[in-house]
Amino acid sequence: MQKENHTLSQDEELQPIPDGLVVLTFDDGNKSDYTYVGPLLKYYGFGATFFITEGLGFLDNKDHYVTWEEIRELHDEGFEIGNHTRYHKHANTQSKEELLADLIHIDERCKEHGIPVPETFGYPADCRGPEAIEALTEKGYRFARRGIGPDFPFHPEGGRGPAYDPNVQHPLVIPSTGVPGPNYKFEDLVWAVEQAKDGKIAVLTFHGVPALEHPWVDTPPELFETYMDYLRDKNCTVVALRDLANYVDPTKSTGRDITYWP
Repeated sequence: MQKENHTLSQDEELQPIPDGLVVLTFDDGNKSDYTYVGPLLKYYGFGATFFITEGLGFLDNKDHYVTWEEIRELHDEGFEIGNHTRYHKHANTQSKEELLADLIHIDERCKEHGIPVPETFGYPADCRGPEAIEALTEKGYRFARRGIGPDFPFHPEGGRGPAYDPNVQHPLVIPSTGVPGPNYKFEDLVWAVEQAKDGKIAVLTFHGVPALEHPWVDTPPELFETYMDYLRDKNCTVVALRDLANYVDPTKSTGRDITYWP
């Protein structure tokens, strides 16, 4: 259950993927990322990626969304800050140039606040197409996380998804093994962790603990803590998305599956 901040240099060998390798991601910059999630994860010693957008209510509702100063504090605590675009638009509706501009905007905001330029990306609303992959490749992203579809049925209030198999899936379309929400139960979390074996990795996508502005993706804090207790008790290795570079070579993408959605 160790949090990892180190990623391998080019002359270091990849580590074998352990059973119980879990990636934690948090979308949209909910205020609870700073007030609750970050401190709790630090207590457990877990890594995580917080995907930041200036869309939704980020610019206007600071009761529900983090400030850039708070995002910087999350970075200072060792967590990864990832790119979730400027406007939270569906990437499959944008030209490559429009998406690149949205990505660069978040890059610049990170630099303004002393945060490294993001090297990982989360697709808003799990929407992606060929031009999005081209834009991410051009920007040099190492990993990008999608949702559960089309492999598993989409449910707006949470559901199960496929484990990430680096030998099969492209590093810019890493699936979510679980997207917690009101429809997501403890047994779903247990199921997701059980998929993290034989070289496969469980990736969990949260949207606020709680998600005050979007209750359909809410995870209650008391339930979230039971999830984290389980990861600790199972001795899972819990990391940020960037930390997959310790186990997976993101340059080896030829022949890997790319799925567009919807």
